Amino acid sequence: FASSPPRARWNEEGYFFIVGRKKELIITAGFNVYPREVEVALEAHPMVAEAAVIGVPHPSKGEVVKAYVVTKEGNAPKKQDLFQFLKGQLTNYKLPEIIVFTDDLPRGANGKTLKRLLK
Repeated sequence: FASSPPRARWNEEGYFFIVGRKKELIITAGFNVYPREVEVALEAHPMVAEAAVIGVPHPSKGEVVKAYVVTKEGNAPKKQDLFQFLKGQLTNYKLPEIIVFTDDLPRGANGKTLKRLLK
């Protein structure tokens, strides 16, 4: 949406920062993962229309990354192909351990993805 706040920014030294909600932060094996960063990487794939990323409990890591992916019509990448694509974009601890393909994502009245319903 045109009135949405920016979700990423660059500083004067050329570093790229993902801007998101702190409460959505995923902590996996002591590392911070910002869901929006993983969503942007997923949405860069030519067969992915949109994505939503959440953290799910894990017995030894605390949380792991779980991605819900909506594919473009008639195009469904294999999970392995999507993992390979993401390996070139994200560090290993940010890679989703679980990928779920879905037809759509739950949305609220304002059009935002309701991640609490995905948990």
